[in-house]
Amino acid sequence: MASTASLLKRVVLGRPQRSDRLGHTLLPKRIALPVFASDPLSSVAYATQEILLILTLGGLTYLYMAPWIAGAVVVLLAVVVLSYRQVVRAYPSGGGSYEVVSENLGALPGLVVAAALLVDYVMTVAVSVAAGVDNIISALPDLNAHRVALCIGFIVLLTAMNLRGIRESGRAFAAPTYAFVAGVMVMIAIGLGQALLGDPPQAESANYQIHAEQVGLNTLAVAFLVLRAFSSGCTALTGVEAISNGVPAFRKPKALNAARTMAAMGAISITMFTGVTALALIAHTRVTENTCDLIGFTGDCATDPQRTVIAQIAAAVFGNDSIMFFYTQATTALILILAANTAYNGFPLLSSILAQHRYLPRQLHTRGDRLAYSNGIILLAVVAGTLIYAFDGSATRLIQLYIVGVFTSFTLCQAGMVRHWNRALADTLTPSERGRIHRARAINAFGASFTGIVLVVVMVTKFTHGAYLVVIAIPVLCLLMHGIHRHYAAVRAELEADEDEDTLPSRVHAIVLVSGWHKATNRAIMFARATRPDTIVALTVNVDDSDTRLLHKEWDDHNASIPLTVIESPYREITRPVVDYVKRIRRTSPRDVVSVYIPEYVVGRWWENLLHNQSSLRLKGRLLFEPGVMVTSVPWQLHSTGHRDLTRPEHSPGEIRRGITGADTR
Repeated sequence: MASTASLLKRVVLGRPQRSDRLGHTLLPKRIALPVFASDPLSSVAYATQEILLILTLGGLTYLYMAPWIAGAVVVLLAVVVLSYRQVVRAYPSGGGSYEVVSENLGALPGLVVAAALLVDYVMTVAVSVAAGVDNIISALPDLNAHRVALCIGFIVLLTAMNLRGIRESGRAFAAPTYAFVAGVMVMIAIGLGQALLGDPPQAESANYQIHAEQVGLNTLAVAFLVLRAFSSGCTALTGVEAISNGVPAFRKPKALNAARTMAAMGAISITMFTGVTALALIAHTRVTENTCDLIGFTGDCATDPQRTVIAQIAAAVFGNDSIMFFYTQATTALILILAANTAYNGFPLLSSILAQHRYLPRQLHTRGDRLAYSNGIILLAVVAGTLIYAFDGSATRLIQLYIVGVFTSFTLCQAGMVRHWNRALADTLTPSERGRIHRARAINAFGASFTGIVLVVVMVTKFTHGAYLVVIAIPVLCLLMHGIHRHYAAVRAELEADEDEDTLPSRVHAIVLVSGWHKATNRAIMFARATRPDTIVALTVNVDDSDTRLLHKEWDDHNASIPLTVIESPYREITRPVVDYVKRIRRTSPRDVVSVYIPEYVVGRWWENLLHNQSSLRLKGRLLFEPGVMVTSVPWQLHSTGHRDLTRPEHSPGEIRRGITGADTR
């Protein structure tokens, strides 16, 4: 069983990698772009759709506002990209927003940013996978009934790929990312070309009318509708900060390569978002939150899903049955699903930093066999999968929980950068350096103001549509991390060395727990005697008179070297009488140490654990809470352990070719 599990693990994850090979996992820019920027690149597949979904709540009347809303999103995206380029240069250690805010604004704002980013990374996985499955269903509507299962399956696949390591996952995801970018760019070029030649593409929904859910809107209601559409379109900015968190994963010069990658990501995202929005409006694309609001929809609006905006544009430009239509749908679905990879890199890195600072369990700081932060990857997958299940894999419902965390981190990070530059200006600098810092501060100050306004808009417009869950989750996470940090601090203070701890115990009392005379008992006695304690006794609990008499007889027949003490247990308990016996020794001599030796069987099959060692486990679990008591397990390996070869080293093919097949002698 164990060997089968080990083989399966090796097949899925590959061979373990040595810690000194960490430098070999560093990424060139061409791989880093799809690894860290797949989320913002992929958001063009649904950001335009989210704007149209909200505007059509008022019918077709308000679609004329879509270009202005999209323009505002583009300006915001450019500002955020420029702002985070300053972060990359100033903080290349990889802490990103968390490090900037913690250092410049304090620990509590730093925890708020960390909690916001952790929530956002989880939402990135859930929304990206759900949106990707939406596009698969747009091409293959019969799969709609299996939406949740498909989402969970893709999360499992992404988890397995990322457990293999950042470099391998980057190589696997690079081709689909570049294929998606190429496909969208071709679609934009052909679609705009058709429009310029007087034959604009027409979406299948162009002749649909829309039953408005909100009619007779006053000026305030219209403003709210526009702001809500803008906040939904801001999903185009998700994942922009991931590069600033992943600077250590870049090849040298790390900061320069990360800044260039961020600039490329910003330029590509803006171009694709602008082009898709323009084509959606040229093709008169119609999309609503409720399919039954589409007047003219030919399918069953209660069960048949409407096509996504990008699917309608691709069909209008290339034709419904063309290879390029299916190519666009396939690459869109792939990039949306693989966009979750941004979170699979950002979440484990951030949780590792938080664990190093004692705000999360230390296990999240540990690298796995493939030098990835495996525990963080698995935790992310479990939480995201739970959200997918809870929201039935609906991208529209999940996206309402999105971007609150994004703009919380954006705003606080840019405010922290302003303070960072203020401190830098206090130093003696050359005029050119001061000029550069003034420009950087101006960029970050504008970014903080702009994203702060957007944060308020997002909070107000999305609060009743599900964002309240994120507003609750962020403080809860902050309290949880603060509690973990306080626990670690208390334990560290409790374990600080004390001069009194250097005093040797007066005496050591050895107790060997026995239930019968056999090889395991004899070995435990020999081990106990080898430590040369002041006193040594074999202890058994009388729960059956006949068994106890037999043990007495065996003890006398073998002329055991230590006395046998029997303690009575009228209620047939084992743990309590042993603990009471140990406590009596401690009360008599508080400065003495009691060392309890427990014979324990080592088994080779999982089910054998159910048949052995249950009393030993209970005793150990209880005795470990007693001060001044040491518990030593004395193992006896049963024959079933013989098939497990734990000493055979695993070698890479390269080592075998070089003749390195002997035991490691280091």
